[in-house]
Order: sequence, then structure tokens, then C-alpha cells
Amino acid sequence: MATDRPGRPVEDLLEGLIVSHLGQGLAVEGVDGTIILCHSRRQLGPVAVGDRVLWSKQEDQGRVEQLLPRHSLLTRPGHGGRIRPVAANLDQVAVVVAPEPDPDWLLVDQYAAAAEHRSLAVIIVINKVDRLRQRAGIEDTLETFRNIGYPCHLVSAKTGEGLDELKSSLKGRLSILSGQSGVGKSSLTNTLLPGKNLKTRELSEKAGLGRHTTTSAMLYHLPDGGSLIDSPGVAVFGLAEMTAQDLAQGYREFRPFLQHCQFNDCRHLKDKGCALKEAVTEGSIDGARYDRFVKLLGKMHLI
Repeated sequence: MATDRPGRPVEDLLEGLIVSHLGQGLAVEGVDGTIILCHSRRQLGPVAVGDRVLWSKQEDQGRVEQLLPRHSLLTRPGHGGRIRPVAANLDQVAVVVAPEPDPDWLLVDQYAAAAEHRSLAVIIVINKVDRLRQRAGIEDTLETFRNIGYPCHLVSAKTGEGLDELKSSLKGRLSILSGQSGVGKSSLTNTLLPGKNLKTRELSEKAGLGRHTTTSAMLYHLPDGGSLIDSPGVAVFGLAEMTAQDLAQGYREFRPFLQHCQFNDCRHLKDKGCALKEAVTEGSIDGARYDRFVKLLGKMHLI
């Protein structure tokens, strides 16, 4: 009989889903929806919210014994140059911006390119549209994103505008909200997840952390189907593991032109015979998106 370690048959292990890190433990959701607090085997390595695992019962708690294969992993820079996992098995990233503060389109591009690098879908959400005085300017930018295939949603957590369409985009997928601080991710999450605060408090109390909400990522199931990872501590992710070539590939509208550059090691800056630069000049690629690509190269210290 196969065992994961001496004396324990693999058939005795239970399948579960990591829904949060709670203190030194892991909140694991069983197939019946019950949440059990688990610790993990030391040699298991970093475990992320969204990971599917095999776990065993250990009296009134449990122990995570094995990680099941992931189909995606989102990471961010950690202390000492280490890469830390943010979420596993994601299907898409929802990038949230708002009229106040001014939309950071460079950050939107960064998130989109990082998601593309990991084969994750991207949707763009403009929150707080009830405060939007002039839609024309923001609609022009969104049209660029729509033209390259990114769904865009204008919503208001306050008035409910656009929320039905957003819920439809989230349905049946595991998503994460990302975006700069102050764009209303928390209020949007609370609107999408009416029971969020209650579940958070229950999990915290189960782990002996009291009633205070933790700042770690937490996975919630959406009422209409699909799941959402709320990760309030994540401000930046994606670029640390990417090369200049990865970044260029992360701009999906660049891809048809990249193979036509005169030189294989073209940096797409002032290089001779750069098909990308020609496409910008001809209007086939949006100039503002290209300019932000160059800024991201500088941010990655690659120019």
C-alpha cells in the first residue's frame, strides 16, 4: 500500500483547500466546507492561499501533508530578495483603479504584464464611478485596453452600478483584487461578499487570534459562484522574476511584432530595425502603452 510517510497510507489523507494563513497555522477547508486549523510538515515549503492539499487529522486539529499540483502561482518580492507566494491556482487578476486617487496606468500595465506572464486572465475595474466627473478621458484609456482584449467594468460599491456585470466576470473563477491603495478594494470586496466580516471573525477566533481581522490573504466563496482572494497586504507583484523579453511578451498587443525585429536581442528602445517601434509610429500600438513599457524596463533596471 502506498504511503506519504511511514505508517500513513495516502488513501487515509483528506483533500482540502488553503483559505488563509492564521497565525502560525493554516485554515484548511475540507470537501464538506468545514474549516479546520492545520499545521504543516516543515519540509513542505511555502504554502499559498488557493493551494489544494492533502491533510491528516491530528486530534482536534490537522496537519497538511502534501501539496497538490498547481496550475498557477502569483508571487511578490519578499525580504532579503526572496520571492514569496501570494496566491495559488488563480484564474484571473482583477486590477482595480478609481478616479480618486488618479488612476496609475503604469501599475495597471505592471499587473497585467505579470498576469500575462503567468497565463492568468485580466479584467480592469474602475471603482467609485459615482465620483467620476468626466467619463470621456477614462473611457478613452479603457478603449485601448478593450481593443487588446481586456474586459473593463465601471462600477460603484456605493450605488451598485455595474456590479452585476462584474459578478458575471468573476463567476466560476478564482480571482484576486489588486490595485493601488485608496481605490476602494475593501468596500468593493465587502459588497461582493456580504458575509465577509463574519467569516473573517470566525476564522480568527478559531485560531485563537481574537476578533481582530488579520492582514493575510483570505479566500472567500462568492454567492453567485466562483471565489475571491482578498489580499490587503499585496501592493506590488510580478516583475521580480521577469526578464525584458518576458515584459515585452506581457504586453499582448506587442506579440505579433516581436518576431519581426531585425535582431533577436532587440531591446525595443532605439534598436535598428525594431518592428515594435515601427508599429508605434504607424499607430498599430498605442504610444502611451509603449511609453509605460519603457518606464517599467527602467523600474526593472533593465535599461
